[in-house]
Amino acid sequence: MKVLVIGGTLFIGRSLVESLVKAGHEVSVLHRKPKHDFSRRVENLMADRNDAASLREALDGRRFEVVFDNAYDWERGTTAAQVEATVRAVGFRLQRYIFMSSVAAYGDGLNHKESDPLAPEYHADPYCSNKATTERLLFRMHAQTGLPLVTFRPPFVYGPNNPYYREQFFWDRLRAGRPIVIPGDGHRLMQFAYVNDVVEALMRAMEEPRAVGEAFNMGDPKPLTQVEVVERLAKAANTEASLARVPRDLILQAGGNAMEEPFYFGEYFDLAPITMNIGKVTRILKMKLTPFDVGLKETYRWYVRNQKPRTASFEFDERLLGMGKANSPAAV
Repeated sequence: MKVLVIGGTLFIGRSLVESLVKAGHEVSVLHRKPKHDFSRRVENLMADRNDAASLREALDGRRFEVVFDNAYDWERGTTAAQVEATVRAVGFRLQRYIFMSSVAAYGDGLNHKESDPLAPEYHADPYCSNKATTERLLFRMHAQTGLPLVTFRPPFVYGPNNPYYREQFFWDRLRAGRPIVIPGDGHRLMQFAYVNDVVEALMRAMEEPRAVGEAFNMGDPKPLTQVEVVERLAKAANTEASLARVPRDLILQAGGNAMEEPFYFGEYFDLAPITMNIGKVTRILKMKLTPFDVGLKETYRWYVRNQKPRTASFEFDERLLGMGKANSPAAV
């Protein structure tokens, strides 16, 4: 098939492009740079997906059977109107338009089914609002024009080549014999999706007729607490974690950040919990999901071979650990 991958040079997109090429598809990647580092078999298309004119110019005269829309502009946001412009630029003669949404599209809450309402347009978090509003628009287009839409709603995606400082944050500290700061009681729930599973689901959605017009929750069936996540990360590294609980409000007052340095619990990892029911993706796409411990083992092997430990944030860790001791019952 002739396939366009929008945002195909990082993490999920990169793994997807490699899988598509291996499967013999004719692949083009659209991104903002004049070249990519894939083989010559992958066509490079340069455009800003948030700029409708730029898209039309890059895609003029080209036709694709499948489009994977994986790109989100974290600095400016990517709105429903901008995604609609993308659909109109690629044309409606498609076999699939596969959109990468997020568990964040639900806005908040636990145990969401795919049929649950998505976050309102006025949600305080622009990412949640944009993903939810975009999905609603795309499903209207599916109903009105027959757009062969499939959407996926993964939670935290992990695995080899993760560009975010997430798994590595903990392994850098565990391998250095350092305690892990736990924000608050550590009971916030987290849910994960292994990057290889996400890519396999995307590939299967290309050809499964029953996928058209459907949204899929994608991830591990069982959410874990933050403490359980750290313990699993330690197990993958064949060590044990020493935990130090620090009140979240003190961490934030000290300048700790979930989105940028100084991180205190990995990048984006200390967010209000949103969890999903998993089952539809295994039924319709016949997915056999990778157990979390197995995926972490594979990710840890990649980390050991490819990543240099980062120690720049350890000074901030020390501040937090000192604050935690000062506020412990024994110190009162």
